[in-house]
Amino acid sequence: MPEPAGWLRELGRTGLTVSAITAGGAPLGSMPENFGYEVQEPDAVLLVEAILASPIRVIDTANGYSSGRSEERIGKAIAHCGGLPNDFLITTKVDARGEDYSGNRVLQSVRESRQRLGIDTLELVYLHDPEFHDFDDLTAPNGAVQTLARLRDDGEVKHIGLAGGDVHEMERYLDTGLFEVLLVHNRWTLVDRSADQLISDARLAGVAVVNAAVYGGGILARDLGETTNYGYRPAAAETLQAIASMSRLCERFGIDLATAAMQWSLRDERIASTVIGFSKPERITSIMRAATTKLPEPFWSELEELVPARANWLDFQNVR
Repeated sequence: MPEPAGWLRELGRTGLTVSAITAGGAPLGSMPENFGYEVQEPDAVLLVEAILASPIRVIDTANGYSSGRSEERIGKAIAHCGGLPNDFLITTKVDARGEDYSGNRVLQSVRESRQRLGIDTLELVYLHDPEFHDFDDLTAPNGAVQTLARLRDDGEVKHIGLAGGDVHEMERYLDTGLFEVLLVHNRWTLVDRSADQLISDARLAGVAVVNAAVYGGGILARDLGETTNYGYRPAAAETLQAIASMSRLCERFGIDLATAAMQWSLRDERIASTVIGFSKPERITSIMRAATTKLPEPFWSELEELVPARANWLDFQNVR
């Protein structure tokens, strides 16, 4: 499988190297409520083994994905392969348990992830979905943020990042100056540009950016009419109209909408890696093919004319 130019990239100031595509671990634990299908454990383990042998050099997961099943299945695949390749990166995230997002919960979350993955020292751990909790609580002395930073300072994890949705809340956490990597989802896609300023602010601060959910939860990668949800919620009518128009544009240029959605993120020099979730080994080949596809500038110029107005973006009310 050919690798496009610039396939391997530096992840900001972390010193880590990532591939342009990161394999998203959310489907590995089976999340039919989000993705519309089940993934059995043997299939997930085989997929991870295939990823480890592919040009993709990063898998992103989280403590809370399917109550830990994603991490467990990744760990089993690593064990089956005799250990993690030296050039491969597993990133994970600390998660609250119910309403508990205390410093102690962060410590417990990291311990759980180590055990499931079979990795003694985690290279990169994100604070996950903090927007669903109180900012003052999470940033208080000995709270979740300070505890995660202390784990890095003590060498128990090597690097820390911030992963979430709402751009206004992400900006508040980014302003603490503690995080080395920012992961955004559903807010920098063909039809939603909510994260544009946040991404620029992160890069100005020397923070690497990882872009996830570029298919908006699947609507930008499926046949028209198969789903009307964007970002795991009903899409605005104008967004659905824009997607239909973009699909027709793609047909005219001889590509599919999913390829355009991936390339939209890959062509942005501010993005270190783009997270693509999938559940079948054969998708690796199609992903690599899409990653090497070059689209002409006239395509992008026409596509920009079809972007829905910001009132239809997920975080339009917060966009500066």
